[in-house]
Amino acid sequence: MRLLLLPFCFLFCAGMTLQAQELIPREGEYFCRDAEDWYNRKAITTYLRHIYEGEPEKVLPLADAREGDVEADFVRALAYAYIDETEKSISYVKASLGKEMPFSRYLAGPSKLMQPLVELPGFKALAEKHATPLVHGPMIGNVSGNSATFWCRTDQPRKVQVEVSRDKRFRKTRTVTGRTKTEDGHTAELSVSGLKPGLSYFYRLFIDEQPTEGTYQFTTHPKPGKPGQFSVVFGGGAAYIPWQHYMWSTIQSHRPDALFMLGDNVYIDYPEHPYLQQYCYHRRQSEPHWRKLVAQTPTYAIWDDHDFGDNDEYGTPDPDSPAWKRPVLSLFKRQWVDPGYGDGTGKPGVFFKHSIADVDFFFLDCRYYRQPSEVGAVHEEPLSMLGEAQKAWLKSALLQSNARVKVLISSVPWAFDAKPELEGRIDTWGGYKEERTEIFDFLTKNDIKGVFLLSADRHRSDIWKIKRPNDYPLYEFESSKLTNMHTHKVMPGSEYGYNEKCSFGQLLFDTTGETPEVTYRIINIDNVVVNEFTWRAE
Repeated sequence: MRLLLLPFCFLFCAGMTLQAQELIPREGEYFCRDAEDWYNRKAITTYLRHIYEGEPEKVLPLADAREGDVEADFVRALAYAYIDETEKSISYVKASLGKEMPFSRYLAGPSKLMQPLVELPGFKALAEKHATPLVHGPMIGNVSGNSATFWCRTDQPRKVQVEVSRDKRFRKTRTVTGRTKTEDGHTAELSVSGLKPGLSYFYRLFIDEQPTEGTYQFTTHPKPGKPGQFSVVFGGGAAYIPWQHYMWSTIQSHRPDALFMLGDNVYIDYPEHPYLQQYCYHRRQSEPHWRKLVAQTPTYAIWDDHDFGDNDEYGTPDPDSPAWKRPVLSLFKRQWVDPGYGDGTGKPGVFFKHSIADVDFFFLDCRYYRQPSEVGAVHEEPLSMLGEAQKAWLKSALLQSNARVKVLISSVPWAFDAKPELEGRIDTWGGYKEERTEIFDFLTKNDIKGVFLLSADRHRSDIWKIKRPNDYPLYEFESSKLTNMHTHKVMPGSEYGYNEKCSFGQLLFDTTGETPEVTYRIINIDNVVVNEFTWRAE
């Protein structure tokens, strides 16, 4: 294993720490740090809802209490637009720009919320001055050994084009053209094929045939089904906490081959209000350090309760109930570049399979079909978190997989002791013990080897060892405190737990030897490796 880690250790020790320090922004002076509720709770989205629903005067004193904060300027600019205080509205737009808020925050919308502001003559003059055809992106995802997909959002419907080349001077390119559309939130996905495995490529984006700023680099995945070495970063719990956004630069310094966002990627909690969902996504997508990361790191995402609905949210076995489920899914799909959404036969969701080299990753949707699990409740039938269609898809995909390593990815912990049972709902697999047993027994019955587990949700990073009768134990790696302020305590049943600072999980895969190995590193926001554990396939 030490031979495997040499290239990774060299990059990390010799160059990456320095690079991270160069990328990490210094603490800004334009954010309120005195209370968790302003950024980490529902305060801002609640204020925006008051504004939209005709109560802007109610919001202004609350925003004024955050004097000097850039997000408070955004709220006040909008509130004053709603009460026709044009000069004050534009003055706060300018104030936010002076505090380095990207103008894209205003152009992105959501249009339903922003209309009174963007129609002001003074705003239109600013829009001409700060012309921003590319509002969000580019973001790369759905990479394979021979293809890649690129996502972007523009300020209005426009022609978009991506050029990909092995040559930084783009003397020989593969080019794909498309259009952003209003019905898709002015987003587009452009897929480029004909690439070669394991090679570095450059790409650039054009809008209306004009080049945008930046040339980006990415690497295609190793040849499908063949042994390889690669790295993945994963985590959840990514509340919008501005002074902790240097986490994205810390992650970028490791140059992972993929980034897995495992839920609570943004905190929304308003499933019946699409304009608030859009606001939360757009706020993240405008963040400069996030943009740099996802422009060059293939990114894949599933959701958890705060992206899907509200705290501890569940769906139903019916794909169309409650009524807000499909719209929430549709909006989610416009924000990411996943390989698929559902089983391909009409059963929707954010579950899909992705492969890198001879490793298969099975991403699960733990919310869309979930039945509520309540403490002390008695049920005639075992409760399901996944729903029958998704569970059938998972079993079929596992049987068809020839990968030497298989990773089952859940947005909530697999280990029953990861979260104590509290009054009300049981939100982890501890509320669905029969279904977890069914899945684990399926592995045993079909002699499926080389499986380990990933999860998120708990605001810390963990290692769990789940023992099984008559079969190998299943190790679970959990990480879900990417940027969150709120912290969950370390549980005594874990093999290891860390919650002192924000952190992420790094997985270093090596399947080139007789026994595949994966090293799980817990790395904190300041780029310190706080723990390392090597898993070997059984």
